[in-house]
Amino acid sequence: MEDSVVVRCVAGEPKLTISFILDGSHRHMLRDQTEELGKVLLRIANNAARGGGQGGRAKKSKKSKAPQASAEPVVVKLLYNGEPVSEDAENSEAWQDGMTLHIGEMRYEVQRNGPNFTRAQLPGCLLAGFPVCPRLEVEFGRLEDCELTWYKHEATISPEGDASTKEAEWVPAGNGRVFVPSNLDIGSRLKVVATPRDGARSGLPKELVSVATVEAGPGWCTCDNRHAYTGREAGPEGLRVLSYNILADVYAQTEMSRTVLYPYCPPYALQMDYRFNLLLKELAGYRADLLCLQEVDTGVFSDSLAPALDAYGLEGTFRVKERQHEGLATFYRRSRLRLLSRHDVMISEALASDPLHSDMLERLSANPVLKDKVLHLSTTLQVSVFEKLNEPSNKLCVGNTHLYWHPKGGNVRLVQMGVALQHLSHVIQQEAPGAAFIFCGDFNSTPDSGVCQLIQGGLVPDSHPDWVSSGPEEALPMELRSPLPPLLSACGDPAYTNYVGGFHGVLDYVFLQPDSLEVDQVIPMPTHEEVTSHQALPSVAHPSDHIALVCDLRFRP
Repeated sequence: MEDSVVVRCVAGEPKLTISFILDGSHRHMLRDQTEELGKVLLRIANNAARGGGQGGRAKKSKKSKAPQASAEPVVVKLLYNGEPVSEDAENSEAWQDGMTLHIGEMRYEVQRNGPNFTRAQLPGCLLAGFPVCPRLEVEFGRLEDCELTWYKHEATISPEGDASTKEAEWVPAGNGRVFVPSNLDIGSRLKVVATPRDGARSGLPKELVSVATVEAGPGWCTCDNRHAYTGREAGPEGLRVLSYNILADVYAQTEMSRTVLYPYCPPYALQMDYRFNLLLKELAGYRADLLCLQEVDTGVFSDSLAPALDAYGLEGTFRVKERQHEGLATFYRRSRLRLLSRHDVMISEALASDPLHSDMLERLSANPVLKDKVLHLSTTLQVSVFEKLNEPSNKLCVGNTHLYWHPKGGNVRLVQMGVALQHLSHVIQQEAPGAAFIFCGDFNSTPDSGVCQLIQGGLVPDSHPDWVSSGPEEALPMELRSPLPPLLSACGDPAYTNYVGGFHGVLDYVFLQPDSLEVDQVIPMPTHEEVTSHQALPSVAHPSDHIALVCDLRFRP
């Protein structure tokens, strides 16, 4: 790209930038878009003359090495089809693709708004056997078109044979947006040369060198045996679905987590840089088409998860919880699904302001203490409507949520689920009549809970013990009916989906509408021996205190 001048000019911005290399130095000019072209060409000519650029040379006095005030002029022109561009033209109109900038004897092809990386960074923790994906953001280009070449830093014995004096060289190691270092790379640094592209157009390459060296990984992970069932993507008729609470970093780094909740987990294994290696390997290996994730940190989504999963063909949407730094993420495979619409809500806001829930709000008003608690929670429901690309007639409504966490909050969760089901039913009726329905999430509810009874049975009586789970002050017995037909637990009845030192049980679910979807395969859960190999979860071999639910579904004819 040394013979190109890269111009960034965006409508609505007051400035443009002009970048090129002259005499081995990178020149970067920031100019007004409304400025006349002639002023920029004069500035380039003066800079080239002072710097001794090709086409002009400053005169030196005999008494001093400093250049005299006068210098031979450098001819600078901007040409289009061999004809000079008017110097009265504004910068925003003057600099266009196909033009040529002449600086003395130098020739530069103008590239306007060429592909450019606005962000490029390698992860801070590199583990042998785990995928490495740079965090890339590209402007005027497409990530899937970008070219990446990987190198590793190998130490070699000096030509004199002195083992104490080592030289290092960069050795080609691979290509593509994902690189998996091997055990042979332990102790080596990595380098990637990334070239931004948009089809046939290329931008200036960016060179990234890792700060850290490749370290030894934990070896075996709890997902390894599960990946034996997901070596290929689901067939063209199928859809692989995953639900997973990935443990937010904002919770993993608390003093309570380190000393009370997960004292058995080494502190380094609770760090997000380490856990993300395990998480990315696990998610990539499942080859899921639809991923519903809970406890996703805002920064983890934008900085790590979305860029990395994009390299695997997955697009993601995110909904943060109000007043918190984590939320819900739904990823979908671009080659399988098209996102038609989103209908996310914060459950407390919907309850307070949407007439759809006026009946529930009126009933809840009978207990002001419980009402106040529910309305102050930031529990969120993520709702997405998709169509299957190879079968556009097959529409799919997907719900993803993470209900209130407190062990004695069964009454709160029942109210939240009542609002969620009402909202989901409304979305299906208004936006996607006849669509199949999947409801995923961490419901913080065991199979005998009122929440599960409402989802799977359609009715919770006023006598259910969850209505008095928080004590008599917050009791509000009521009969609650689901507006949706009973749903089926796609992954059956596992022994547990959450396993920590003080608790193990089923809290996570993938529910489906049985008259429109059927289960092809349930990916087996890790064995109890695997889960407890490091006492409990999370561990050096597992990134979360929850276990991912994974299953293959298909639309009924």
